Amino acid sequence: MAGNLTDRSVVVNRRPMSLLERLYLPAIFKGMLITFSHIFKKKPTIQYPEVTRTFSPVFRGLHVLNRDEEGRERCTACGLCALSCPAEAITMEAAERLPEEEHLYREEKYAARYEINMLRCIFCGLCEEACPKDAIYLSETIAPANYARKNFIYNKADLLIPDPKNNIDLMNMAKGIPVK
Repeated sequence: MAGNLTDRSVVVNRRPMSLLERLYLPAIFKGMLITFSHIFKKKPTIQYPEVTRTFSPVFRGLHVLNRDEEGRERCTACGLCALSCPAEAITMEAAERLPEEEHLYREEKYAARYEINMLRCIFCGLCEEACPKDAIYLSETIAPANYARKNFIYNKADLLIPDPKNNIDLMNMAKGIPVK
């Protein structure tokens, strides 16, 4: 027994099978007993559209680009979120703000193009931690199912929350407040 790494080895019984064992009836009845015992147990299935599952308080869902109180984009295109992403799911291009665009962007630089490939994203939250301006965060929204790969690449328009000044109803819906 010097060759064994554990003491879990079992000697195999090589005796011939009896008539009852060859008919497999005890094994079939044992399987049916296990199946019928599951009928009376609590069902793990959730009836999804009618009943939603409660998630952990640390659940990380879809990404959202945040705005400040005046409705301007918080993202300054520093690229820290793209650098911290281990899956390289974030693509960003920076641009300079024009003088007439001061009401749109918070800083001199802004993200002209901001895309997240949700098929690559591993929802680790490192982009959220790396952002110095709190411009990106992971919401509690579940990523929706889709058939086309191109529909999983979200651009800046898909990720930005509604402007709090112009779209009060959309902003309330995003916060979960019912619209009157």
